[in-house]
Amino acid sequence: MQSLTLAYRDDDRTPVLFAIREVAQRHYDLEVKITRIKNGDAYEAALFDGSADILIEHLEFLYGEAQKGRKISFFCAPSKGGGLQLVVPPSVESVDEFRGKRMAVRSHGQPHAVTLWLRMLGLERDVETVIVHDQDVGRWGQWQKVSSGECIATFMSPLYVSAALAARLKVLPAPEIPIVGHFAQACLAQFARTNESVLRSYVKAVLHALAWLKFCPGEAFAELEQDISAAIQQSDRGELRRRFDAVVNGLKLRPYPTPQAIANTYEIATIEYPKAAGLNPLSLWDLHWVKDLDDSGFIDKTIAALRA
Repeated sequence: MQSLTLAYRDDDRTPVLFAIREVAQRHYDLEVKITRIKNGDAYEAALFDGSADILIEHLEFLYGEAQKGRKISFFCAPSKGGGLQLVVPPSVESVDEFRGKRMAVRSHGQPHAVTLWLRMLGLERDVETVIVHDQDVGRWGQWQKVSSGECIATFMSPLYVSAALAARLKVLPAPEIPIVGHFAQACLAQFARTNESVLRSYVKAVLHALAWLKFCPGEAFAELEQDISAAIQQSDRGELRRRFDAVVNGLKLRPYPTPQAIANTYEIATIEYPKAAGLNPLSLWDLHWVKDLDDSGFIDKTIAALRA
């Protein structure tokens, strides 16, 4: 059996990770070894020191590595986007009410995406952003700044929004800024060249796993529940299923990034990693595995088989 190592940082990614691993072994004779690398420096070194063959999140730093001459391949983007929900007080009915107010922004993830979102809505000069660290309010606890009246809004992961709703805040429908989002994946170009058959099998497993999660969520949850529960340390089955469904809802079956999502994500990367500036972000993307399989009917056939 062929094998590769897939690295990640955040256990919230495990529903997708474990689905890929299960499908790869069951259907494509491929062992996907999953490793969590929590330390930021170690994670960013993983492709280059041999600790991992593929990374599945936090890829912005790779634009900076590409500027140094390292050859990187981004090869799929299964997320619909950022997938965050805008949490506000119950009296707020429109983002126009944000003018002259403050917005709480989580320091982790992609905080600069909020600036792009405000710009998209013409609010960049009218809303002050306040960085709030998890260590001060708990994981995804930025909603507390809204509840206290210090801020008018914050973006939250739907996996953690229940605490804000319990505090009588609400989710305000709002347009999303296109970004590549979680679950985008990358490897070294050299790995892709020398492991063509392995990577093709892996991409098949990714596409199959996405379809399995989307069309057979009950079956997938039952298969993966024990591993996900252990990973995220959540024993409440109802809450575990809610989080699982929130992850699945943010996935798309054909993992192509849009040009605008690539552009926005690259702009975010250059803010966090200034040395990445001056690069053509499209030069890192290699979608031929996804496109070849899509054009061959693989995705449609997989969906049809799951629906049968």
